[in-house]
Amino acid sequence: MSRLKKNLKFLFDAEGESQGVWMSAELWNKLDEVISPELDKIFPEEAKEPEQLPEPLKDWEALKTTWDLSYPIDGTVHCDHCGSSTEDWEQDEPRKFRLKAANLGGLVRFECQSCHALVSKKHFKDKVVFECTPPKNA
Repeated sequence: MSRLKKNLKFLFDAEGESQGVWMSAELWNKLDEVISPELDKIFPEEAKEPEQLPEPLKDWEALKTTWDLSYPIDGTVHCDHCGSSTEDWEQDEPRKFRLKAANLGGLVRFECQSCHALVSKKHFKDKVVFECTPPKNA
C-alpha cells in the first residue's frame, strides 16, 4: 500500500455515494498550515475561535488513583516557551494550562493557554521530565 493510500482515504456509503475523506494525523500535520487558512475563508464564522474539546479529566483521575511512584503526584506545570507556570493547574481559574491527555504510563500533556505550546510532563520511576513543544505558528 502506498503512503498516499495509507494516509488519505475516500469514504463511500453502501450505495457508493461519496461521504467524505479521511486523512491521517501525519498527513494533516503536513498540510495544516496550507489548508487551515483556506478553511477559514470558506467558514469565516468558525474561524474566530477554535472549539475546545473537554479536558480528559477521567484519564487524569485514573492516573492519580493508580499512582504507585515513590514521589507524590503534583499539579506543577511550566512552559519553557513563554515562561508561564503554576503550582497546581487544577486549581487555576482561569486555567493557565489545559489538560490535553493523561495516561497510566505517567505521560501528561497540557496546552499552555498563554502561548499554546504543548507541555509534556513525563513521570518516570525516580524523576519528572518536562518537555515543551512551541506552538505551530511560533
